[in-house]
Order: sequence, then structure tokens, then C-alpha cells
Amino acid sequence: MLRPERMSKVSVTGSKGVMPTVIETIHELHVVHLSDYDGSWTGFDNGNPIEGADRASEQLVTVRSLESVLDVDEDDAGPGRLEADWEDRLERIREQVNDLDDRRDEVRNELRQIQEKIDRVAPFAELGIDLDLLSGYDSVDVVVGEGNVDELESALEASEEVRAYETFTGGDVVAIVAAPTEDADEDVIDDALVGVEFTRHSVPETEQSPEAYVDELEHRKRQLESDLDDVDSELERIKLDEAGFLLRAEEKLTVEVQRAEAPLQFATTDRAFVAEGWIPTDTYDTFVAELDAAVGDSVEIEELERADYDRHGALHHTEDVQHGGPAAADEEPAEREEEPQKAATDGGVVTMNDEPPTVQDNPSPAKPFEVLVNAVSRPKYSELDPTVTLLLTFPLFFGFMIGDLGYGILYVAIGYYMYSNFESAGIKSLGGIAIWAGVFTAIFGVLYGEFFGLHELGKIVWPSGHPPIEKGLSPATIEFALAWITVTLIAGVVHLTIGYVLDFYENLSHGVWNAITHSGSWILMLVGLWTWVFSRQAESIKPEFMFEVFNGEPFPLGFAGFPAMGIFTIPEAVPGVGGALITLPIVMLLTGLVLLAVGDTVELVESLSILSETFSYTRMAAVLLAKAGMALVVNLMFFGMYTHDGEFHYMTQHGPAYVESHYGSEAIVFGGFVNSGIAGLAVGLVILVFGHLLVLALGVTSAGLQAVRLEYVEFFGKFYEGGGKNYEPFGHDQKHSED
Repeated sequence: MLRPERMSKVSVTGSKGVMPTVIETIHELHVVHLSDYDGSWTGFDNGNPIEGADRASEQLVTVRSLESVLDVDEDDAGPGRLEADWEDRLERIREQVNDLDDRRDEVRNELRQIQEKIDRVAPFAELGIDLDLLSGYDSVDVVVGEGNVDELESALEASEEVRAYETFTGGDVVAIVAAPTEDADEDVIDDALVGVEFTRHSVPETEQSPEAYVDELEHRKRQLESDLDDVDSELERIKLDEAGFLLRAEEKLTVEVQRAEAPLQFATTDRAFVAEGWIPTDTYDTFVAELDAAVGDSVEIEELERADYDRHGALHHTEDVQHGGPAAADEEPAEREEEPQKAATDGGVVTMNDEPPTVQDNPSPAKPFEVLVNAVSRPKYSELDPTVTLLLTFPLFFGFMIGDLGYGILYVAIGYYMYSNFESAGIKSLGGIAIWAGVFTAIFGVLYGEFFGLHELGKIVWPSGHPPIEKGLSPATIEFALAWITVTLIAGVVHLTIGYVLDFYENLSHGVWNAITHSGSWILMLVGLWTWVFSRQAESIKPEFMFEVFNGEPFPLGFAGFPAMGIFTIPEAVPGVGGALITLPIVMLLTGLVLLAVGDTVELVESLSILSETFSYTRMAAVLLAKAGMALVVNLMFFGMYTHDGEFHYMTQHGPAYVESHYGSEAIVFGGFVNSGIAGLAVGLVILVFGHLLVLALGVTSAGLQAVRLEYVEFFGKFYEGGGKNYEPFGHDQKHSED
């Protein structure tokens, strides 16, 4: 559960004659993660692709290109059979689709050009002057564009090279006709307008009026759009007819290419091959039996090693085993060259420094949380997989911070929809996480007595009329807000201690002393420091609320509190200097520092992290109060609120008039939109719905991200590195091809 699935490295040695059959059998088994030959053996080279690999690769590229053009996806067809003349059919489809795709590109290009012409002539249509009147003059210059008419005319007036001019306007468009002086340079208008904001438009080359020209272009545009619709319809028809065929052809060609290129990972000579790879250990017997049934004594199979778990990457050959493979170590398989036989019998390895891939082995409830672990990095084969710890802590943190039955039900519903309606493994995993988070949010919501921020739930569920705990927003229950700071600090100590304990377990592979100095030292320092913080030694310099919120005195609303803070009061141990007392927590802290210095002196500079990292967990209390405050504001604006005996009450049963008559007008915090007539009710409903949706969404971006941060930064950093290799077994799942 905390370890990945056990992996074994296997070797298959045989003659070239049976290599295609071996490849086909291994491909169908779909359990072998092939290792690449590293070229370390004299006389052995990487193999060459099997004949036909190039053609299959070209056809596969063709099929995938057609699927891209036709927008074919995995859900467009079910399983079926591929006919014998499938290659001829593929060629016909290729010609049809390529012709239609070329035609579509041509139409789109012409459409783009037409639209550009329409955009260019539109300003001239506003101007209302025939296009042939705006060009072709020798004695005057004509320009058309957009700009401020007054600024343009001022610039023309000031130009010494313009002896006369006239402007014509239409909308935002200005046409300027200017007569230059005899000694003026070319482009006299452009020179005159230097420094003036003016966007020039080129005059279309046509003798038609702008309106007629635009009408002609629009007509051609409609024709092209109709042609484009015809092409798209024909491509859609081909997609409906051929999607299943293309998907089956892709699967067939993918299998052919995989099998044909497999020898590239083998060590080969002219007549023999050696293939190695990793398989789950519990599939070894099946692996041997299938190869034995396929090729009999023509290959020799050996389990080279079973990888042990060692966080520093040392893999061990646990036993020399021959599990009843087709050839014993001292037998001489038929058609076997001496060198590969020697390699197998000696337990030789042709893929040096080949780390086993990681197959995460978690119970089904924890499977969704693998996506959070892998978002950081896949676990190494040699280290603990923290997925189960995420299952046990992430929903707990999230539920504590949101703590509302209504929001919890919505999170569960959203998660179930994601899990049930999407094929993507990632989205399904996020849906599973949302379900877990929603369940714990609902549980805490019942404990807090809240339903979308309303407190009526507590009166219904709990016999006393009050929930056992509250979030601490009202003056009468402010102690709860202080209590949650203390609770989150304790949760941080427990969570971090678990991380160090896991690190201690990992380090045991290098000896008990190594584990004590590198991990046990941190446990002693962390527990020692925070036990002292919560003890009554030097009580005067510590925040008073630490000892008051759990002092056994009843909380408001009948809550009797937790056991006294005396549980943290450690008996005096050793008299100190100058009357000070060295208690057990201080001894633990000092012992941890000494052990850390012995194990790795440099890490002493990080010793204060046991303080800062624990304080980081108080962010959960902050998010708890922030989300509760947002829900309170939304409900306050809709229902209205008043105060009585230091408690906040929504006006869900009584209006402002009742409150004013019983408690006075000063008790009313806000009258509520629901009590402000029809218009106020409409505005209030909008605020109520969108406000709670906002709180729901921010619950993910605040509570979710903060919980993930505590896992990734504080917890994972104690024992987890990541960087594992993904298990990619040689083979292909065929969903569209029937056997």
C-alpha cells in the first residue's frame, strides 16, 4: 500500500528465427516494460526494425492525419472488424479527404481575401463618393483616411506646399483633395500631415460605386460560404462513414509499428537476441507459461532480479531463481548461439543502471489521490508512496476549513458528475477527490451546525439546540476562533511528526543509528519544542488563550470544552541553573539538536523550521474564518441580521419590526433585502445565489490549495522526493478491433 508493486527484471534469450513470435506474445501479454540495450556487451548491437516497419509507419501517419482533418476521436465508433482490402479503402479515403481539404483551404483563403476587400472599401461607402473619382488626377493629390477634420485642415493651412485644398467627410472618414504648389515635392499631403494622427486608406481599384462594389463582394462571399458548407458537409459524411474504419486501422498499424520497432531495444547478433524488461513479480509465472506455449524450448527465460525497496536507489538481486522456465541453466536450447546462452546462465544484465518503473499499489478509495501525488512527481520505486496519507489528511483539512452541509452536498454532486460523465482518468480522479472532500465538508457542517452559512441545522440536529462546535464569528463564541488556532497548531505537529516517522522508516535501511540521527532527531526536536510551548512552564510569556480556551470551563451554548491544558504540563525533571527547571520537553529538544549535529551538522541552520512550518498550519484556521465570514455576509445581505446576548441571528423567522419591538433598533445590523419589497427581494436573490456560488468556488481555490500546499511543502518535504519512472508495458489496448 505504501510501497509500489514489486517488480522483477526478466531476460528472454533466443534465436532470431523465433524473435517475431516472442515479440508478438510479449505484446499481447502487455505486462513487460522493455529496457533499452545499453551497448555494453561485445559483439551485440541494437536490433533493426522488422521488415515492413517503414511502410506501417507511413500508413499510421496517414491515418492519424485523416483523423485530424475529420476530427475523429475515440468515442466516434465502437469495435468492428478490419476487412482484407483495408489498404485500398484507406487510399480511397485519403484521396477524397485530401481533395476536399485542399478545396476547403482554397475557399477559406478566398473568403479571407474577400473580407479584407470589404473591410477596405467600407470607409468609402461611408464617404459616399464614387471610387473612380478618388484617383487618376495629375494636378491634384487625393487621399482618404480617418482623423480629426479640424486638425487636418489646420495642418493643410499651415503647409507652404499646398496652395488649395478641399475636404469631404462621411462618418469618421475624410477625403482630402489638395493642389500642390509648382515647386512642391511628391506626396505633398503626407508631408503636410506629419505630426497629425491620420489613418490612411488605399483606394480600391474599381470603377464601381462603393455600394455596388460591396454588394458584389458580399454576393461572392455568400457563394464561398455555401461552398464551404458543402465541403464541410461532405467531410462530415465521410467522418460518419469511415470513423470506425480509421480507428481500427490506427490500432492495427500502431500494433504493427510497435512490434516492428521492438528489436531496437534488444541486444542482437546475426542469429540471436537478448531482450530484458521489468514485469510485476506476481505475473512472472504467467509470462513464462505464455512464452513456453508460443515458442517452447526455443528461448530461455530468466528472472535476473527482484528489486528491493531502498530509498537511495540500491537495487538488490534477492535470489537466484529459475521458476520452471522452458530451459534450465545448464541446458542448450535449440538454435542458440553460445554467447547468449552464456549471458543467460550467468545472470548477465545487458541494460545496466536500469531502474524499475513504478506501479502504484493503492486501495481503490485512495486511487483518485494518485493524481495529486503525480502532480508533484511519480514516486520512485525505492520510496514510500504518500497517496494513502493524502486520503487520510487532505479531505480532513478541506472539510475542517469549509465545514458546511450545503456546500458539502454540492461538492459531492459536482465530484460525482465529474467521475461519472468524463472518460479522462485525470478528471475522474479529481471527481473522486471532490467526493471525498465533500463528504468531510458535510460531516464538519453537521458538527458546526451550518447549512449554507445558516445555523438552523444545529437546532434541528442536536438535542441541546446547539452544535458541539462553532466557527467563532459571533462575539459570544469568539473563544472558538482562538481554539481553532490551537487545534491547527496541534494538527501541524501531528502531521509533521507522521512525515518524520515515515522518513525514519525509510532511513532504517541504512541502519538504526542513521535513522535516529537523520530523522529521530527531528521528531525529538519537534515534539519537544511544541510540548514545551503548550506546557505551563514560562506561562507568562505565552498567549493567554492557549490555556483558557481548553481550561475545562464551559463554552457558551453549553459546550463543555476539552480536557485541561494540564495534559501538556510535564513534571519537573532536572533542576537547572539559577533556579530554572529543565523539563522533559527541553531535554527532548536539546537531545534532538545534538543528534542532528552528529548526523548532519549543516542541517542545524534549518532547525527553526520546526517552529515556522508548524505555524504554517494556522492558515487552516484563517481560511475557516474567512469562508465563514463570506457566507455570513451573503446571508446577512439577504435575510438581514440582529444581535442578542452577544450572538448574531438572521431574520429568517422575524422581520425588522419584530426585532425592533423586542430588542430595540440598535440590535439590527442590517434589515435584509428580503424585507425591502419586491425589488429588494429580486436583488437579494441574485446576491444570495451568486454569493454562495462564489464561496463554493473560492472554497476550492482557498481551502483546496491551502490543503494541497500543506501536503506538498510541509509534509512531502520530510520524506518524499519523487522522480519515478512510469510503467509503460509493451503492448496496446485495442478498443475498436474485434479478434
